[in-house]
Amino acid sequence: MLNFNPQQAVDVRAKHPVAIVDIGSNSVRLVAYESRTRSPRPIFNEKSLCALGNGVATTGRLPKAGVDKALAALRRFRVLCDIMAVGDLHVIATAAARDALNGVEFLSAASEAIGAQIALLSGDREAELSAHGVIAGISRPDGVVGDLGGGSLELIDVKGATLGKGATLPLGGLTLMDASGQSPRAAVKIVRDALAKSRILDRVAGRTFYAVGGTWRALAKLHMSQRHYPLSVMHGYVIPAQDAADFAGLVERVNTETLISIESVSAARRPLLAYGAVVLEEIIRRAQPKDVMISTTGVREGLLYEMLHASERQQDPLLIAAAEFNQLFSRAPAHAEDLCAWTDLFMRSTHLEETAEEKRLRHAACLLADVNWRAHPDYRSEESLNLIENTAFMGVDHPGRSFLVLAMSYRYLGLDADVSPQIRALVSSRSLDKARILAAAMRLAYLLSGAMPDVLARTPVACVKSRVVLTLPSDLADLASERVHNRLKQLARLIGREPAITVAG
Repeated sequence: MLNFNPQQAVDVRAKHPVAIVDIGSNSVRLVAYESRTRSPRPIFNEKSLCALGNGVATTGRLPKAGVDKALAALRRFRVLCDIMAVGDLHVIATAAARDALNGVEFLSAASEAIGAQIALLSGDREAELSAHGVIAGISRPDGVVGDLGGGSLELIDVKGATLGKGATLPLGGLTLMDASGQSPRAAVKIVRDALAKSRILDRVAGRTFYAVGGTWRALAKLHMSQRHYPLSVMHGYVIPAQDAADFAGLVERVNTETLISIESVSAARRPLLAYGAVVLEEIIRRAQPKDVMISTTGVREGLLYEMLHASERQQDPLLIAAAEFNQLFSRAPAHAEDLCAWTDLFMRSTHLEETAEEKRLRHAACLLADVNWRAHPDYRSEESLNLIENTAFMGVDHPGRSFLVLAMSYRYLGLDADVSPQIRALVSSRSLDKARILAAAMRLAYLLSGAMPDVLARTPVACVKSRVVLTLPSDLADLASERVHNRLKQLARLIGREPAITVAG
């Protein structure tokens, strides 16, 4: 049973955008989402690097230059929200406004500039929202979330949809820069002393550390660029703990301008890289996680997640997103739902083991199978690859995303195509085999149905002893062409069976 309501994708068109303005210690950001759903898609994302937290640790006050820049950004964001007909605007502020002596004065001016009330988040509340963001964006998380901003670091334990108690530490990049006298070496002791008191980090050994925040995203982007990593989406990017610690140590030691691929990180973000690296390396040293996973979903997505009805939170964000793409872009959306059921029957008949995760990925692939039909046939594989590689899907890790890429590539290019070895290296041999089997089934299904609904249910394919049998009703018997037989033969060969076509009635 698929855990989504296909009709939701149609409803997206009728909904007004929802927007969140996040007044952070380093940046002030506006993100507008298409609608409030389990898998929200950003339609506008703009930030202004205001460095509001610069100097707060030493002077206790928000800097005038940062305040002026932030207020100008908020006035601009107000106009943009009007242009986009945002009907649901939420504004939050975090560590800099929370800690500064002139924070209340700033928030009053900021509220007038943006034309909305501003929620000033406590450290515990910020940690809670960050954890909900990870729950919203990552399937079955198990570890500790660390949200590193310009002013503070929030830590909170998460397992599935269950949260522990959060904590906040004054270890943000700008705060560390001020407190250490702009010395990453001096920042090490500050960070080490603060983390030594954290009981939350006692619970991360052997689990995953979920890294949230712009500085850690920049570090991950740099790490990906240096590796020539085949995917460009950062969400779900995993670095083994020791590799992450070694890389962080390198960033701490050297002038960032000398690093390979430093051009992949914005110039404004580079000064904070070393401080983010110090915090990450010390967390790994102190807590001994098995790996570090980058989450691009955090406080903002956590806030949206909290607004959902309990039943909506239970939905699968990957399948919801795939269903919406199917409804919006496929030539006959009901065909994809037929394809899910048709492959369900086939997979059950093979008696090949299929985990719940493998089944949901197969369903996602079926829902995305025809979204690129408007592209020229010669470029449909490329269009599929670009869509799946680069779309901000939630609830899928990089091996899962690579499985979808492979299934689509083999579906359009053929089962013997030389699909990217870099992508193939991200999946197991088992996943590669399942991607080819699914692609072979899709190739057969397309010939049988022309991507139209109400056909596949009448043309089932199932394993019967040593054969893979395609059953056609008498009125569709003429579908039994040489081409259909060849594709059935390809599918049968992949699972060690012989092909057969029968006509019923």
